[in-house]
Amino acid sequence: MTATASLSRRVFLASRFRHPSRVLARSKPSLRRSQASIASVQPDFTPPPPPPSSSQRTLDTSAGVPPYRAPEQRRNEWHAPSRVTPMSKYKELIDNGTLRPDDHQLQIVGKLQKLHDELRNYNQPTVEEAVVQTPSFLQRLFGSQAETLPEPPSNLPKGLYLYGDVGTGKSMLMDLFYLTLPPHITRKSRVHFHAFMIDVHKRLHDFKKTHPPGADPILPIARALAKENTVICFDEFQVTDIAVAMILRRLLECMIKFGVIFVMTSNRHPTKLYKNGIQRASFLPAIDLLMSQFDVTDLDSGTDYRKMPRALSNVYFHPLTEEHNLEIQKIFDALTAHDGPVVQDKQLDVWGRKLKIPESSDNVAKFTFDELCGKPLSAADYLEVTKEFNTIFVVDVPKMNLGHKDLARRFITFIDACYENHTKLFVTSEVPIYQIFSDEGTTQHSKEKTEHMRSVMDELGISDQQIGTTSIFTGEEELFAFARACSRLVQMGTQEWAMTAGHEDKHAMIL
Repeated sequence: MTATASLSRRVFLASRFRHPSRVLARSKPSLRRSQASIASVQPDFTPPPPPPSSSQRTLDTSAGVPPYRAPEQRRNEWHAPSRVTPMSKYKELIDNGTLRPDDHQLQIVGKLQKLHDELRNYNQPTVEEAVVQTPSFLQRLFGSQAETLPEPPSNLPKGLYLYGDVGTGKSMLMDLFYLTLPPHITRKSRVHFHAFMIDVHKRLHDFKKTHPPGADPILPIARALAKENTVICFDEFQVTDIAVAMILRRLLECMIKFGVIFVMTSNRHPTKLYKNGIQRASFLPAIDLLMSQFDVTDLDSGTDYRKMPRALSNVYFHPLTEEHNLEIQKIFDALTAHDGPVVQDKQLDVWGRKLKIPESSDNVAKFTFDELCGKPLSAADYLEVTKEFNTIFVVDVPKMNLGHKDLARRFITFIDACYENHTKLFVTSEVPIYQIFSDEGTTQHSKEKTEHMRSVMDELGISDQQIGTTSIFTGEEELFAFARACSRLVQMGTQEWAMTAGHEDKHAMIL
Protein backbone atom coordinates (compact mmCIF):
# COMPACT_ATOMS: atom_id res chain seq x y z
CA MET A 1 0.00 0.00 0.00
CA THR A 2 1.39 3.39 -0.93
CA ALA A 3 1.90 6.12 1.64
CA THR A 4 -0.94 8.09 0.03
CA ALA A 5 -3.30 5.12 0.12
CA SER A 6 -2.36 4.38 3.71
CA LEU A 7 -3.01 7.98 4.68
CA SER A 8 -6.32 7.98 2.83
CA ARG A 9 -7.45 4.85 4.66
CA ARG A 10 -6.54 6.28 8.06
CA VAL A 11 -8.34 9.50 7.23
CA PHE A 12 -11.38 7.53 6.07
CA LEU A 13 -11.50 5.53 9.29
CA ALA A 14 -11.06 8.53 11.52
CA SER A 15 -13.41 10.76 9.53
CA ARG A 16 -16.30 8.42 10.30
CA PHE A 17 -16.35 9.79 13.82
CA ARG A 18 -18.95 12.33 14.76
CA HIS A 19 -19.41 13.84 18.17
CA PRO A 20 -22.35 12.02 19.87
CA SER A 21 -24.19 15.23 20.65
CA ARG A 22 -24.22 16.13 16.96
CA VAL A 23 -25.31 12.84 15.44
CA LEU A 24 -28.80 12.55 13.98
CA ALA A 25 -30.84 9.45 14.73
CA ARG A 26 -30.33 6.64 12.25
CA SER A 27 -32.93 4.54 10.52
CA LYS A 28 -33.40 1.05 11.95
CA PRO A 29 -31.89 -0.82 8.95
CA SER A 30 -28.80 1.40 9.08
CA LEU A 31 -28.59 0.91 12.82
CA ARG A 32 -28.69 -2.86 12.48
CA ARG A 33 -25.84 -2.72 9.99
CA SER A 34 -23.83 -0.65 12.46
CA GLN A 35 -24.53 -3.14 15.21
CA ALA A 36 -23.33 -5.98 13.06
CA SER A 37 -20.22 -4.11 11.99
CA ILE A 38 -18.96 -3.60 15.51
CA ALA A 39 -19.86 -7.01 16.89
CA SER A 40 -16.31 -8.15 16.22
CA VAL A 41 -14.83 -5.87 18.87
CA GLN A 42 -12.89 -7.83 21.49
CA PRO A 43 -14.72 -8.68 24.73
CA ASP A 44 -12.95 -6.18 26.99
CA PHE A 45 -14.08 -3.23 24.90
CA THR A 46 -15.52 -0.62 27.29
CA PRO A 47 -18.41 1.47 25.95
CA PRO A 48 -19.48 4.49 27.95
CA PRO A 49 -22.74 4.19 29.88
CA PRO A 50 -26.06 5.26 28.35
CA PRO A 51 -27.92 8.19 29.90
CA PRO A 52 -31.15 7.83 31.85
CA SER A 53 -34.30 9.17 30.27
CA SER A 54 -35.83 12.36 31.50
CA SER A 55 -38.41 10.38 33.47
CA GLN A 56 -35.59 8.79 35.41
CA ARG A 57 -34.17 12.15 36.43
CA THR A 58 -37.01 13.50 38.58
CA LEU A 59 -35.45 14.38 41.91
CA ASP A 60 -36.40 16.55 44.86
CA THR A 61 -33.43 18.87 45.26
CA SER A 62 -34.71 20.51 48.41
CA ALA A 63 -31.69 19.16 50.27
CA GLY A 64 -29.41 21.06 47.93
CA VAL A 65 -28.16 17.96 46.11
CA PRO A 66 -28.25 18.31 42.32
CA PRO A 67 -29.36 15.35 40.17
CA TYR A 68 -26.63 12.93 39.20
CA ARG A 69 -25.02 13.58 35.83
CA ALA A 70 -22.35 11.05 35.05
CA PRO A 71 -19.64 12.70 32.92
CA GLU A 72 -19.52 9.72 30.56
CA GLN A 73 -23.23 9.44 29.77
CA ARG A 74 -24.27 9.55 26.14
CA ARG A 75 -27.56 10.44 24.56
CA ASN A 76 -28.76 7.09 23.21
CA GLU A 77 -29.86 4.31 25.55
CA TRP A 78 -30.08 0.71 24.43
CA HIS A 79 -32.55 -1.73 25.95
CA ALA A 80 -32.42 -5.47 25.39
CA PRO A 81 -35.81 -7.10 24.75
CA SER A 82 -37.42 -8.25 28.00
CA ARG A 83 -36.82 -11.90 27.16
CA VAL A 84 -33.05 -11.41 26.86
CA THR A 85 -30.99 -12.41 29.90
CA PRO A 86 -27.25 -12.37 30.58
CA MET A 87 -27.01 -16.11 29.95
CA SER A 88 -29.07 -16.14 26.76
CA LYS A 89 -27.12 -13.22 25.32
CA TYR A 90 -23.77 -14.76 26.32
CA LYS A 91 -24.64 -18.04 24.60
CA GLU A 92 -25.74 -16.12 21.52
CA LEU A 93 -22.40 -14.30 21.41
CA ILE A 94 -20.59 -17.64 21.68
CA ASP A 95 -22.72 -19.17 18.92
CA ASN A 96 -22.17 -16.30 16.48
CA GLY A 97 -18.41 -16.23 17.11
CA THR A 98 -18.25 -12.82 18.81
CA LEU A 99 -16.89 -14.44 21.99
CA ARG A 100 -14.83 -17.55 22.52
CA PRO A 101 -15.98 -20.35 24.85
CA ASP A 102 -14.53 -19.99 28.35
CA ASP A 103 -15.77 -22.31 31.11
CA HIS A 104 -14.65 -19.98 33.89
CA GLN A 105 -16.34 -17.00 32.26
CA LEU A 106 -19.49 -19.07 31.85
CA GLN A 107 -19.58 -19.58 35.62
CA ILE A 108 -19.34 -15.81 36.11
CA VAL A 109 -22.23 -15.26 33.70
CA GLY A 110 -24.17 -17.74 35.83
CA LYS A 111 -23.76 -15.35 38.77
CA LEU A 112 -24.93 -12.45 36.62
CA GLN A 113 -27.94 -14.54 35.66
CA LYS A 114 -28.72 -15.30 39.32
CA LEU A 115 -28.72 -11.61 40.20
CA HIS A 116 -30.79 -10.87 37.09
CA ASP A 117 -33.42 -13.40 38.24
CA GLU A 118 -33.50 -11.91 41.76
CA LEU A 119 -33.97 -8.42 40.33
CA ARG A 120 -37.05 -9.58 38.43
CA ASN A 121 -38.85 -9.85 41.76
CA TYR A 122 -37.28 -6.83 43.45
CA ASN A 123 -38.76 -3.38 43.86
CA GLN A 124 -36.74 -0.76 45.68
CA PRO A 125 -38.55 0.81 48.66
CA THR A 126 -39.45 4.48 48.47
CA VAL A 127 -36.55 6.61 49.63
CA GLU A 128 -37.64 9.08 52.29
CA GLU A 129 -36.90 12.78 51.96
CA ALA A 130 -33.51 13.97 53.18
CA VAL A 131 -33.24 15.48 56.64
CA VAL A 132 -30.12 17.63 56.86
CA GLN A 133 -28.23 17.16 60.14
CA THR A 134 -25.76 19.62 61.65
CA PRO A 135 -23.05 17.72 63.59
CA SER A 136 -19.49 18.35 62.47
CA PHE A 137 -18.52 17.27 58.98
CA LEU A 138 -15.58 15.22 60.24
CA GLN A 139 -17.78 13.47 62.77
CA ARG A 140 -20.15 12.56 59.98
CA LEU A 141 -17.45 11.62 57.51
CA PHE A 142 -15.79 9.22 59.94
CA GLY A 143 -18.99 7.43 60.73
CA SER A 144 -20.84 9.00 63.68
CA GLN A 145 -24.55 9.15 62.90
CA ALA A 146 -27.24 10.94 64.88
CA GLU A 147 -29.92 9.90 62.42
CA THR A 148 -31.13 6.31 62.28
CA LEU A 149 -31.13 4.84 58.80
CA PRO A 150 -33.67 2.21 57.73
CA GLU A 151 -32.67 -1.42 57.69
CA PRO A 152 -31.92 -2.80 54.22
CA PRO A 153 -34.95 -4.38 52.52
CA SER A 154 -35.35 -8.02 53.52
CA ASN A 155 -35.36 -9.11 49.87
CA LEU A 156 -32.39 -6.94 48.83
CA PRO A 157 -30.24 -9.06 46.47
CA LYS A 158 -26.53 -9.27 47.14
CA GLY A 159 -24.44 -7.13 44.85
CA LEU A 160 -21.59 -8.43 42.70
CA TYR A 161 -17.93 -7.49 43.07
CA LEU A 162 -15.92 -8.78 40.10
CA TYR A 163 -12.16 -8.41 40.35
CA GLY A 164 -9.27 -9.40 38.12
CA ASP A 165 -6.25 -8.20 36.18
CA VAL A 166 -6.29 -6.36 32.88
CA GLY A 167 -7.73 -8.37 30.01
CA THR A 168 -10.06 -10.62 32.03
CA GLY A 169 -13.28 -9.37 30.43
CA LYS A 170 -14.52 -7.24 33.36
CA SER A 171 -16.05 -4.50 31.24
CA MET A 172 -17.67 -6.90 28.79
CA LEU A 173 -19.36 -8.76 31.66
CA MET A 174 -20.50 -5.48 33.17
CA ASP A 175 -22.05 -4.44 29.86
CA LEU A 176 -23.68 -7.85 29.48
CA PHE A 177 -25.39 -7.46 32.85
CA TYR A 178 -26.32 -3.79 32.51
CA LEU A 179 -27.80 -4.04 29.03
CA THR A 180 -29.98 -7.05 29.90
CA LEU A 181 -31.42 -5.71 33.17
CA PRO A 182 -35.12 -6.56 33.67
CA PRO A 183 -37.29 -3.94 31.95
CA HIS A 184 -38.86 -2.68 35.19
CA ILE A 185 -35.40 -1.56 36.41
CA THR A 186 -35.57 1.86 34.79
CA ARG A 187 -33.52 3.79 37.36
CA LYS A 188 -29.99 2.63 36.67
CA SER A 189 -26.50 3.92 35.91
CA ARG A 190 -23.34 2.44 34.45
CA VAL A 191 -20.39 4.71 35.11
CA HIS A 192 -16.64 4.58 35.41
CA PHE A 193 -15.82 4.92 39.10
CA HIS A 194 -13.38 7.78 38.50
CA ALA A 195 -16.10 9.86 36.82
CA PHE A 196 -18.57 8.99 39.58
CA MET A 197 -16.23 10.28 42.30
CA ILE A 198 -15.65 13.51 40.38
CA ASP A 199 -19.41 13.99 40.39
CA VAL A 200 -19.61 13.23 44.13
CA HIS A 201 -16.93 15.84 44.82
CA LYS A 202 -18.94 18.37 42.81
CA ARG A 203 -21.99 17.55 44.92
CA LEU A 204 -19.99 18.02 48.11
CA HIS A 205 -18.76 21.37 46.83
CA ASP A 206 -22.28 22.52 45.92
CA PHE A 207 -23.65 21.34 49.26
CA LYS A 208 -21.11 23.33 51.26
CA LYS A 209 -22.01 26.48 49.33
CA THR A 210 -25.71 26.24 50.25
CA HIS A 211 -25.68 24.81 53.79
CA PRO A 212 -24.35 25.93 57.17
CA PRO A 213 -20.97 24.66 58.38
CA GLY A 214 -21.18 21.20 59.90
CA ALA A 215 -24.22 20.07 57.91
CA ASP A 216 -23.83 16.45 56.84
CA PRO A 217 -23.61 16.17 53.02
CA ILE A 218 -23.26 12.38 52.78
CA LEU A 219 -26.82 11.38 53.69
CA PRO A 220 -28.47 13.86 51.26
CA ILE A 221 -26.13 12.75 48.48
CA ALA A 222 -26.79 9.08 49.26
CA ARG A 223 -30.54 9.73 49.25
CA ALA A 224 -30.36 11.59 45.96
CA LEU A 225 -28.41 8.80 44.31
CA ALA A 226 -30.74 6.17 45.79
CA LYS A 227 -33.75 8.05 44.42
CA GLU A 228 -32.18 8.07 40.98
CA ASN A 229 -30.83 4.52 40.93
CA THR A 230 -32.05 1.06 41.83
CA VAL A 231 -28.93 -0.44 40.24
CA ILE A 232 -25.50 1.18 39.87
CA CYS A 233 -22.70 -0.47 37.90
CA PHE A 234 -19.20 0.78 38.73
CA ASP A 235 -16.29 0.04 36.41
CA GLU A 236 -12.72 0.18 37.81
CA PHE A 237 -13.69 0.53 41.49
CA GLN A 238 -10.65 1.70 43.47
CA VAL A 239 -9.69 3.58 46.62
CA THR A 240 -6.62 5.82 46.39
CA ASP A 241 -6.77 8.29 49.29
CA ILE A 242 -8.28 8.81 52.73
CA ALA A 243 -10.96 11.25 51.55
CA VAL A 244 -12.27 8.81 48.93
CA ALA A 245 -12.06 5.98 51.48
CA MET A 246 -14.19 7.80 54.04
CA ILE A 247 -16.73 9.11 51.54
CA LEU A 248 -17.14 5.65 50.03
CA ARG A 249 -17.63 4.01 53.39
CA ARG A 250 -20.56 6.27 54.24
CA LEU A 251 -22.07 6.28 50.74
CA LEU A 252 -22.08 2.49 50.45
CA GLU A 253 -23.52 2.01 53.92
CA CYS A 254 -26.32 4.50 53.33
CA MET A 255 -27.20 3.54 49.76
CA ILE A 256 -27.40 -0.18 50.52
CA LYS A 257 -29.80 0.62 53.36
CA PHE A 258 -31.83 2.63 50.87
CA GLY A 259 -32.14 -0.50 48.73
CA VAL A 260 -29.57 0.18 45.99
CA ILE A 261 -27.86 -2.81 44.34
CA PHE A 262 -24.28 -2.43 43.15
CA VAL A 263 -22.30 -4.35 40.57
CA MET A 264 -18.61 -3.43 40.60
CA THR A 265 -15.50 -4.36 38.71
CA SER A 266 -12.08 -3.81 40.23
CA ASN A 267 -8.44 -4.75 39.90
CA ARG A 268 -8.28 -5.66 43.58
CA HIS A 269 -9.91 -8.06 46.04
CA PRO A 270 -11.81 -6.00 48.67
CA THR A 271 -9.29 -6.88 51.38
CA LYS A 272 -6.54 -5.32 49.25
CA LEU A 273 -8.32 -2.03 48.65
CA TYR A 274 -6.49 0.99 50.05
CA LYS A 275 -3.76 -1.34 51.26
CA ASN A 276 -1.21 0.49 53.46
CA GLY A 277 -3.26 3.67 53.11
CA ILE A 278 -3.34 6.41 55.73
CA GLN A 279 -5.89 5.66 58.49
CA ARG A 280 -6.90 2.48 56.66
CA ALA A 281 -8.48 1.18 59.87
CA SER A 282 -11.29 3.69 59.34
CA PHE A 283 -12.01 2.07 55.97
CA LEU A 284 -12.11 -1.51 57.28
CA PRO A 285 -15.88 -1.38 57.99
CA ALA A 286 -16.42 -0.63 54.29
CA ILE A 287 -14.34 -3.70 53.40
CA ASP A 288 -16.45 -5.77 55.81
CA LEU A 289 -19.54 -4.38 54.09
CA LEU A 290 -18.24 -5.42 50.66
CA MET A 291 -17.43 -8.90 51.92
CA SER A 292 -20.84 -9.39 53.54
CA GLN A 293 -23.15 -7.64 51.06
CA PHE A 294 -21.45 -8.63 47.79
CA ASP A 295 -20.70 -11.87 46.01
CA VAL A 296 -16.94 -11.36 45.59
CA THR A 297 -15.76 -13.18 42.46
CA ASP A 298 -12.31 -13.65 40.92
CA LEU A 299 -12.36 -13.25 37.13
CA ASP A 300 -8.85 -14.52 36.44
CA SER A 301 -9.07 -17.64 34.31
CA GLY A 302 -5.70 -17.57 32.56
CA THR A 303 -7.15 -16.06 29.37
CA ASP A 304 -6.22 -12.50 28.47
CA TYR A 305 -8.78 -11.28 25.93
CA ARG A 306 -6.69 -8.24 25.00
CA LYS A 307 -3.94 -10.51 23.74
CA MET A 308 -6.18 -11.97 21.04
CA PRO A 309 -4.61 -11.35 17.61
CA ARG A 310 -5.90 -8.24 15.87
CA ALA A 311 -4.77 -5.94 13.10
CA LEU A 312 -3.02 -2.72 14.10
CA SER A 313 -3.92 0.74 12.86
CA ASN A 314 -1.02 3.13 12.27
CA VAL A 315 -1.79 5.86 14.79
CA TYR A 316 1.43 5.95 16.85
CA PHE A 317 4.54 7.41 15.22
CA HIS A 318 8.14 7.34 16.46
CA PRO A 319 10.81 8.63 16.65
CA LEU A 320 10.30 12.39 16.60
CA THR A 321 11.30 13.19 13.03
CA GLU A 322 10.28 15.82 10.53
CA GLU A 323 8.79 13.07 8.35
CA HIS A 324 6.45 11.92 11.13
CA ASN A 325 5.57 15.51 12.00
CA LEU A 326 4.52 16.11 8.41
CA GLU A 327 2.46 12.91 8.29
CA ILE A 328 0.63 13.76 11.51
CA GLN A 329 -0.04 17.28 10.22
CA LYS A 330 -1.46 15.86 6.97
CA ILE A 331 -3.86 13.65 8.91
CA PHE A 332 -4.88 16.55 11.14
CA ASP A 333 -5.47 18.81 8.13
CA ALA A 334 -7.52 16.14 6.38
CA LEU A 335 -9.72 15.47 9.42
CA THR A 336 -10.35 19.16 10.10
CA ALA A 337 -10.91 20.19 6.48
CA HIS A 338 -14.68 19.61 6.72
CA ASP A 339 -15.07 19.84 10.50
CA GLY A 340 -15.51 23.54 11.06
CA PRO A 341 -12.74 26.11 11.18
CA VAL A 342 -9.53 25.37 13.07
CA VAL A 343 -9.27 27.81 15.96
CA GLN A 344 -6.45 28.67 18.32
CA ASP A 345 -6.80 28.67 22.12
CA LYS A 346 -10.43 27.59 22.40
CA GLN A 347 -11.69 27.83 26.00
CA LEU A 348 -13.51 24.97 27.77
CA ASP A 349 -15.33 25.46 31.06
CA VAL A 350 -14.33 22.95 33.76
CA TRP A 351 -15.76 23.55 37.22
CA GLY A 352 -15.84 27.29 36.59
CA ARG A 353 -12.27 27.36 35.28
CA LYS A 354 -11.12 27.99 31.73
CA LEU A 355 -9.14 25.22 30.03
CA LYS A 356 -7.26 26.29 26.90
CA ILE A 357 -7.26 24.02 23.83
CA PRO A 358 -4.27 25.10 21.71
CA GLU A 359 -5.61 24.02 18.31
CA SER A 360 -9.00 22.52 17.49
CA SER A 361 -11.95 22.21 15.14
CA ASP A 362 -15.44 21.04 16.14
CA ASN A 363 -14.44 17.43 16.85
CA VAL A 364 -10.64 17.32 16.62
CA ALA A 365 -8.04 18.75 19.01
CA LYS A 366 -4.25 18.91 18.95
CA PHE A 367 -1.81 19.32 21.85
CA THR A 368 1.87 19.08 22.42
CA PHE A 369 2.74 16.78 25.30
CA ASP A 370 3.88 19.75 27.35
CA GLU A 371 0.57 21.57 26.76
CA LEU A 372 -1.37 18.47 27.83
CA CYS A 373 0.70 17.18 30.75
CA GLY A 374 3.12 19.95 31.68
CA LYS A 375 0.42 21.75 33.66
CA PRO A 376 -1.31 20.48 36.83
CA LEU A 377 -4.46 19.27 35.06
CA SER A 378 -6.83 16.83 36.76
CA ALA A 379 -8.91 13.86 35.70
CA ALA A 380 -11.90 16.22 35.41
CA ASP A 381 -9.98 18.31 32.86
CA TYR A 382 -9.05 15.29 30.75
CA LEU A 383 -12.58 13.87 30.90
CA GLU A 384 -13.95 17.20 29.68
CA VAL A 385 -11.47 17.29 26.79
CA THR A 386 -12.28 13.73 25.69
CA LYS A 387 -16.01 14.43 25.90
CA GLU A 388 -15.65 17.55 23.76
CA PHE A 389 -13.40 16.04 21.06
CA ASN A 390 -13.67 12.56 19.61
CA THR A 391 -10.22 12.68 17.96
CA ILE A 392 -7.12 13.99 19.74
CA PHE A 393 -3.54 14.45 18.54
CA VAL A 394 -0.68 14.53 21.06
CA VAL A 395 2.74 15.31 19.61
CA ASP A 396 6.27 15.33 21.02
CA VAL A 397 5.74 12.74 23.76
CA PRO A 398 9.13 12.19 25.45
CA LYS A 399 10.59 9.10 27.05
CA MET A 400 9.99 9.65 30.76
CA ASN A 401 12.35 8.81 33.60
CA LEU A 402 12.07 8.83 37.38
CA GLY A 403 12.16 12.62 37.35
CA HIS A 404 9.01 12.77 35.21
CA LYS A 405 6.59 10.77 37.36
CA ASP A 406 4.07 13.62 37.65
CA LEU A 407 4.03 13.99 33.87
CA ALA A 408 3.65 10.24 33.47
CA ARG A 409 0.75 10.07 35.92
CA ARG A 410 -1.06 12.85 34.07
CA PHE A 411 -0.52 11.13 30.73
CA ILE A 412 -1.89 7.87 32.15
CA THR A 413 -4.93 9.76 33.47
CA PHE A 414 -5.39 11.21 29.98
CA ILE A 415 -5.11 7.74 28.40
CA ASP A 416 -7.76 6.45 30.81
CA ALA A 417 -10.07 9.34 29.87
CA CYS A 418 -9.56 8.62 26.15
CA TYR A 419 -10.30 4.97 26.71
CA GLU A 420 -13.45 5.53 28.76
CA ASN A 421 -14.86 8.03 26.24
CA HIS A 422 -13.64 5.90 23.31
CA THR A 423 -11.58 8.68 21.80
CA LYS A 424 -9.41 8.25 18.72
CA LEU A 425 -5.78 9.03 19.60
CA PHE A 426 -2.84 9.96 17.35
CA VAL A 427 0.60 10.26 18.96
CA THR A 428 4.16 11.10 17.98
CA SER A 429 6.73 9.98 20.55
CA GLU A 430 10.46 9.86 21.11
CA VAL A 431 10.40 6.06 21.57
CA PRO A 432 7.79 3.38 20.82
CA ILE A 433 4.64 4.29 22.73
CA TYR A 434 4.91 1.26 25.03
CA GLN A 435 8.40 2.32 26.14
CA ILE A 436 7.66 5.88 27.19
CA PHE A 437 7.30 4.88 30.86
CA SER A 438 10.36 2.63 31.01
CA ASP A 439 13.55 3.36 32.93
CA GLU A 440 16.64 1.52 31.78
CA GLY A 441 18.58 2.20 34.96
CA THR A 442 19.88 -0.74 36.97
CA THR A 443 19.36 0.56 40.48
CA GLN A 444 18.72 -1.86 43.32
CA HIS A 445 15.12 -0.67 43.42
CA SER A 446 14.56 -1.48 39.75
CA LYS A 447 16.01 -4.95 40.30
CA GLU A 448 13.63 -5.54 43.19
CA LYS A 449 10.60 -4.80 41.05
CA THR A 450 11.70 -6.82 38.02
CA GLU A 451 9.59 -9.83 39.03
CA HIS A 452 6.45 -7.70 39.28
CA MET A 453 7.14 -6.08 35.93
CA ARG A 454 7.73 -9.49 34.37
CA SER A 455 4.27 -10.55 35.55
CA VAL A 456 2.73 -7.40 34.09
CA MET A 457 4.49 -7.91 30.77
CA ASP A 458 3.46 -11.56 30.58
CA GLU A 459 -0.17 -10.58 31.17
CA LEU A 460 -0.02 -8.06 28.34
CA GLY A 461 1.98 -10.23 25.97
CA ILE A 462 4.64 -7.53 25.63
CA SER A 463 8.33 -8.29 25.28
CA ASP A 464 11.42 -6.62 26.75
CA GLN A 465 12.16 -5.09 23.36
CA GLN A 466 8.71 -3.52 23.22
CA ILE A 467 8.42 -2.08 26.70
CA GLY A 468 11.84 -2.10 28.33
CA THR A 469 12.78 -4.21 31.32
CA THR A 470 11.80 -1.77 34.07
CA SER A 471 9.23 0.90 34.78
CA ILE A 472 9.60 4.34 36.31
CA PHE A 473 6.78 3.39 38.66
CA THR A 474 7.34 1.76 42.04
CA GLY A 475 4.17 1.36 44.10
CA GLU A 476 1.68 -1.43 43.49
CA GLU A 477 -1.11 0.93 42.39
CA GLU A 478 1.30 2.82 40.12
CA LEU A 479 2.41 -0.41 38.49
CA PHE A 480 -1.16 -1.47 37.88
CA ALA A 481 -2.01 1.91 36.37
CA PHE A 482 1.06 1.53 34.15
CA ALA A 483 -0.04 -1.96 33.08
CA ARG A 484 -3.56 -0.77 32.37
CA ALA A 485 -2.26 2.16 30.31
CA CYS A 486 -0.07 -0.13 28.20
CA SER A 487 -2.96 -2.53 27.66
CA ARG A 488 -5.27 0.29 26.65
CA LEU A 489 -2.73 1.79 24.28
CA VAL A 490 -2.47 -1.61 22.58
CA GLN A 491 -6.24 -1.77 22.20
CA MET A 492 -6.53 1.84 21.07
CA GLY A 493 -4.03 1.14 18.30
CA THR A 494 -6.18 -1.51 16.61
CA GLN A 495 -8.34 -1.26 13.52
CA GLU A 496 -11.38 -2.29 15.59
CA TRP A 497 -10.86 0.81 17.71
CA ALA A 498 -10.37 2.94 14.61
CA MET A 499 -13.65 1.69 13.17
CA THR A 500 -15.73 2.40 16.30
CA ALA A 501 -14.02 5.26 18.17
CA GLY A 502 -16.37 8.19 18.65
CA HIS A 503 -19.29 5.96 17.62
CA GLU A 504 -22.58 6.74 19.33
CA ASP A 505 -23.83 3.16 19.04
CA LYS A 506 -21.07 1.44 20.99
CA HIS A 507 -23.54 -0.41 23.21
CA ALA A 508 -24.65 -2.26 20.09
CA MET A 509 -21.61 -4.52 20.43
CA ILE A 510 -23.60 -7.03 22.42
CA LEU A 511 -27.19 -6.24 21.38
